[in-house]
This record gives sequence, C-alpha cells and structure tokens, in this order.
Amino acid sequence: MNDCIFCKIIAGEIPSAVIWEDGDVFAFKDINPQSPVHFLVVPKKHISNLMETDEKDEALLGKLLNTAQRLASQLGCEDRGARFVINCKSDGAQTVDHLHVHVLGGRKLGWPPG
Repeated sequence: MNDCIFCKIIAGEIPSAVIWEDGDVFAFKDINPQSPVHFLVVPKKHISNLMETDEKDEALLGKLLNTAQRLASQLGCEDRGARFVINCKSDGAQTVDHLHVHVLGGRKLGWPPG
C-alpha cells in the first residue's frame, strides 16, 4: 500500500531503528516509547488490521507473535515479562492501518492501560 507509513518504513523510505527483519516480519523501535522497551513487530505483507486476517494468515500471525516474544526476551524482558498489544480499528485505538504488535517492557505496567 503506497500511502502506509509502515509499508514505507519496511521499504526503507522512512528511517527507523530496526531491531529485526526477515522475509516476513519487520521489527523496529517505537518513535514515541511508553516504556524502556517499546518496539513494534509488523508483517511485511500489508494487512490493515487483525479483523482482516483469516486461515491463510495463521502461519504469519504465529511468526509475528513468536518474533515479538523472542525479541522481548533478547531485550531484557524474559524474567519480568512484557505487554504485547494489538490495537484494532478505531475503537481499539489503532492509529496506523497496518497490523502491528506493540511490545512494552522494562518497567511495571498498570492496568487498565487507560
């Protein structure tokens, strides 16, 4: 999608602090971090939101979550944990229409989030 900011980040058109990249998944630091560890994991395939996935996306969704967990562990969250968030559409507070997982850690997070 040519107007998607995350697609532009994945394509290297917009700079980002890349954490991980492979053929399917891209991870980068959030530009407005809400905790000491705050990064996003996105599929390279443009999917607007979680509600648009189906059975053919199961492997990609699994890889997305596995990558988020692995990177959180590598970045120091293995012992105390982290929050993994997928916002979906306007009521779910999604601000970029490209599926992404926020990973937050490195401090105690409150609940409800706000």
